[in-house]
Amino acid sequence: DRLRLAESIGAIAIDDSKVDPVQAVLDETMGLGADNGCECVGYQAHEPNGQEQPNLTMNRLVASVRFTGKIGNVGVFVPQDPGASDELAKQGKLAFDYGMFWFKGQHIGSGQAPVKKYNRQLRDLIAAGKAEPSFIVSHELPLDRAPDAYEHFDKRDEGWTKIVLHPAGAGA
Repeated sequence: DRLRLAESIGAIAIDDSKVDPVQAVLDETMGLGADNGCECVGYQAHEPNGQEQPNLTMNRLVASVRFTGKIGNVGVFVPQDPGASDELAKQGKLAFDYGMFWFKGQHIGSGQAPVKKYNRQLRDLIAAGKAEPSFIVSHELPLDRAPDAYEHFDKRDEGWTKIVLHPAGAGA
């Protein structure tokens, strides 16, 4: 679902269950790597078979972003995660390919999005019809359906990309 949505806005979607995503990026960029990359998954990154591997996307970005390129990190990485899949992640740590990151002179920006810095500007773009983020919304449901919606979203069930919840069933 998400790959199709990305393609619908002009992105080149890469399905890592079918190809090596690092090689696919290198192939698209004549071996140079992407100018920038963004880690949006966090500790719950996983192989196509479902095996959780917390460092997967960060290390793939180091491999697929060009020398002196930039990596944005907005995925959820917390100081401790007792339920994590490996011992390092439980302590809020990753096995990160720092040597290659350093060698390539890459830069990382990380942390939670500064929502209040951009929310009014983004609202105005939407109101003016210059941005239409609603394409990603798959369901609009009443608030009392939140547990069911979250379960579908968490399992990545087909067709559950983003859910808008309405208090008291408004707009559902």
